[in-house]
Amino acid sequence: MVTEWLTWRTAMERALYGEGGFYRRGERPAAHFRTSVHASPRFATAIARLLVDVDTALGHPARLDLVDIGAGSGRLLSNILASLPSGITSRLVPTAVEIAPRPSDIPASVTWRADLPDRITGLAVANEWLDNVPLDVVEHTADGVRTVLVDPSSGSERPGAEPSAEDRDWLDRWWPLREPGDRAEIGHPRCAAWASVVGRLDRGLAIAVDYSHARDSRPPCGTLTGYRDGATVPAVPDGSCDVTAHVALDACTTAGERAGATSTLLTTQRAALLALGLSGARPPLTMAHSDPRGYVAALCRAGEDAELTDPSGLGGFGWLAQTVDIPLPPSLSSLTTP
Repeated sequence: MVTEWLTWRTAMERALYGEGGFYRRGERPAAHFRTSVHASPRFATAIARLLVDVDTALGHPARLDLVDIGAGSGRLLSNILASLPSGITSRLVPTAVEIAPRPSDIPASVTWRADLPDRITGLAVANEWLDNVPLDVVEHTADGVRTVLVDPSSGSERPGAEPSAEDRDWLDRWWPLREPGDRAEIGHPRCAAWASVVGRLDRGLAIAVDYSHARDSRPPCGTLTGYRDGATVPAVPDGSCDVTAHVALDACTTAGERAGATSTLLTTQRAALLALGLSGARPPLTMAHSDPRGYVAALCRAGEDAELTDPSGLGGFGWLAQTVDIPLPPSLSSLTTP
């Protein structure tokens, strides 16, 4: 028997971040799904190169912020710190934003906090964070567009009230529903979350990396998905699994510009990582004879780069880069928004 019907936004909030929720109890993403961070430290190497570019654009400030939003296990920050020259690390203030408890193996220099810093001068990274920002779902029914209600214990759904005026405004601009059966995920909470990041930048760069889609290719049935123990499972918001939905990064782009972004790039992870020096190219076979150990190491790097830039996998993720009062880093400025 259903005891409570909730909007998806409320159900996700409770399931992920409420008392005893999936992330509140310290679940780590790597235990449930593969992220770029855990696929290879080469991802952190690319972010480290980006941080060096930002530091140069800022004129090598006395304090340089590096903020990892939705830090999970903290491995991204740890790997970035291991990749940086000492001239930066002596000025760097690394911060992990994460509601789960601090792991014991995080470097002492890392500040661990549950909320965003008030001001940021440097680089803010939101890797697979926005897809876990709770949102509502609507469906085009025979009676018009209705907010979808869910039973948090089973995942069963039923139509509820009409969407709010705010929801309708967002839908009309970013995800119009055309025929009965079409569903949409209302993205304005993600837009607001991203704007809160960009709005905290005094000077610097913010990047969001996530599953994404664009207005001209929204999935008609939505993207709500559950993950547990490395497998895709039904999106049941009972706290037993991660519940996620792809991100309308094009809508977040506009929100970031309204929050003060002075330059913007929306591209793919493949394009961004290739621009930052990853290639996936195999080393020449002759190297196997002249430098066997070097060949094996280069072959491993090539395989890791190939996974991170695979257009049908991690390389197909969206990358949104927005700056405040600095230009886009040279490593990214040659790319164009598709």
